[in-house]
Amino acid sequence: MRMSATTQGILALTTGIAVFSVQDLILKQLSGDYPLHQAMVLRSLVALPFHLAIVWWFDGRLSTITTPGWPKMLARGLLGFVAYAAYYLGLASLPMAETVALYFTGPLFITLSAALFLGERVGFGSAMAVAAGFAGVLLIVKPGSEGFDLAALLPVLGALGYALAMVAARPLGRTETVAAMAFWGNLCFLFCALALSAVYGTGTYAGAAHPSLAFLTRHWVMPDATDLALMAACGVIAAFGLTLLTHSYRIAPAPSVAPFEYSFMFWAVLWGWLVWGDFPDSFGWLGIAVIVAAGLVVIRAPSAPASEKAAPEGAA
Repeated sequence: MRMSATTQGILALTTGIAVFSVQDLILKQLSGDYPLHQAMVLRSLVALPFHLAIVWWFDGRLSTITTPGWPKMLARGLLGFVAYAAYYLGLASLPMAETVALYFTGPLFITLSAALFLGERVGFGSAMAVAAGFAGVLLIVKPGSEGFDLAALLPVLGALGYALAMVAARPLGRTETVAAMAFWGNLCFLFCALALSAVYGTGTYAGAAHPSLAFLTRHWVMPDATDLALMAACGVIAAFGLTLLTHSYRIAPAPSVAPFEYSFMFWAVLWGWLVWGDFPDSFGWLGIAVIVAAGLVVIRAPSAPASEKAAPEGAA
């Protein structure tokens, strides 16, 4: 029996989300021994030919990456880089489930950003969902408590960067293809990671005790064969996962598949528990539930296309 386009889209999306979760697992595992910028350089270099292949596959030609809009696509990539770096710097310090939940405030920031910069109307239900979602953030972050870690703000910063990148994609999407935007985003990741490596790669600023700062300022380390393969795998994962998500939104209605991006929470909890023994406390679970519920309300709201309010792709 032939599956419907919607079912195929959901399967493609959930598979892509599972693939992206492995990237989080790898980078959190490597964050204690290597710098983020080193992993990002290798990841971006490996992903580059895959992204070119994706452009060819979806667009049928490579000329879509050399349109006059390429500087804007590169600038959008800078927002994506901020989102990626902030997310993974936070992941170095925080449990995986909480980090992912905080990053899933992205759809809430998209709603606010679309209202501020695109003049979109935000309905009462969406406004209440946004307020509830940020209340969920407070339940996870616990500001003022003994266990409060400033690193908890990093995934939220990442979500803001992601939201601005998605809002920037709205006008760009009228003239540029998704595959071309992904290519320029990856190229920007490479340039920015090389810039960070020029500053921190020699170890001049190394020695920070905090896991997030250490992940940023540590000098380049010669990886063994296994770790090198893991870093390179992140490039394959990024390209393959993005292809699956893009394919999902191409063949199925966005409102039907977008909510399934929250399946990432399952993998975040599972990997955190199996690998590091992390499990959210009662406040953490409540905060996660509130953020997910708020995000689902916002995604289903009619004020903007659901595909542009979708949850982050594993910080792709």
